[in-house]
Amino acid sequence: MKTNSARAIHLLLALLVVALDRWTKMLVAARIPMYTHIQIIPSFFRLTHTENTGAAFSLFADSPSHWRTALLIGFSVVAMVVVLVLLWKQTRALTITGIALSLILGGAVGNVFDRVLRQSVTDFIDFYVGSHHWYTFNVADAAIVVGAGLVILELIRDWRHPTHEQA
Repeated sequence: MKTNSARAIHLLLALLVVALDRWTKMLVAARIPMYTHIQIIPSFFRLTHTENTGAAFSLFADSPSHWRTALLIGFSVVAMVVVLVLLWKQTRALTITGIALSLILGGAVGNVFDRVLRQSVTDFIDFYVGSHHWYTFNVADAAIVVGAGLVILELIRDWRHPTHEQA
């Protein structure tokens, strides 16, 4: 596969993540009133419409700083540039690393889009057991976590099975 074809596939995968993220957030905003739930699997999974003004896991959400949103956007843009550079260097499309970086890029773009437009991110995926809840998240967050997990697995695989002999 040619390098430009690989880059096109990476970009298409990232754009697919952005489109799915935007579509699901618009559906939630239009159909689920803020802080209400739609039960999917009792005592385990529901859709809950929330807005997160902080970073991942609502970090800094309670910060009174006027710079919070600008710093979160700035950090995300820097991360997106780093991921774009790493993707640009990928010469093959369907590698674990290429897919992982595409997922991370798409997720970052999806959440930055929200922050720029509304200074918050729509979250709605809510897993819990009894009264113990995981943080509510969205499609972009899931793509970033899956992408990061794939990068870690790839690093572990490369560490355990080096492709070249060490001197």
